[in-house]
Amino acid sequence: MSNQSTVTEFLLLGFSDARELQIFHLMVFLGIYLAAMVGNFLIIVVIAVSNHLHTPMHFFLINLSSLDLSTISVTLPKSMAHFLLNTTAISYSGCAAQVFFFHVFGAADLALLTVMAYDHYIAICKPLYYKTIMKGTTSIHTAASAWLSCVPYSALRTGNVLHLSFSKSNILDQFFCEVPWLLKLSCSDSYFSEVGVLAFSFLLVINCFAFISMSYIQIFTMVLRIPVREKQRKAFSTCIPHLIAVSLFVSTGSFAYLKPVSNSPSALDLTASLLYSVLPPVINPVIYTMTNNDIKAAM
Repeated sequence: MSNQSTVTEFLLLGFSDARELQIFHLMVFLGIYLAAMVGNFLIIVVIAVSNHLHTPMHFFLINLSSLDLSTISVTLPKSMAHFLLNTTAISYSGCAAQVFFFHVFGAADLALLTVMAYDHYIAICKPLYYKTIMKGTTSIHTAASAWLSCVPYSALRTGNVLHLSFSKSNILDQFFCEVPWLLKLSCSDSYFSEVGVLAFSFLLVINCFAFISMSYIQIFTMVLRIPVREKQRKAFSTCIPHLIAVSLFVSTGSFAYLKPVSNSPSALDLTASLLYSVLPPVINPVIYTMTNNDIKAAM
């Protein structure tokens, strides 16, 4: 990390420097953060204290809420501190930590959503084998694998960016340290290494999305064969929240990372970053609370 001698901090200039607008943004971010914290924490507590919700599906939902809390806590508290203290600086190590943990939790989120699709497939298509396949230890090991397997990927992603030299500028037109904008600031020739990492990331996302799609093709094929309408509705009510969560995560993330970085500050770039980093942790608790009858009854 010899490049710390040239750049020791970055300046996050994604929002206005007018004090009145900073206070407004602080209040908006605080409201969003509290909504995400309350919603996800409520789901965790309700499932934890309700014995009839101690199932693999709800265990994975606890992990998803924990990941959502972790993801939004990587970006918003630092931005709120900037608004409150009227500053824009983030240290080099702080920026590295944001990049690392954001990618750890983001990748783990996708891995867990993939595992949840498999859980739904077993529950609906192979119900007689469900308790044998998805027993308690299996659920714990699977969730732990989803968390831990993303650490090497995030280390690769972070190391590939932060070994670059940042000597020409340290201004990021974002509210947190985002990889495309860090690459834009770099004065190193990073094209081939970044293309390799992006291709690897794209391959992982495609594999997860293909696995989820195949699972749901078989699920819907099985559900449509059920003659009882009430059982069909119950099966669909189990799958729809997960499908919405997957669609929200993949669509916002793909839009943010596949969209070319603008040469000048753009409201579209800022909006894209807000959507994929803030929206899923806030919306997921609403989706699962409103559509899951078991959680609504427990609440």
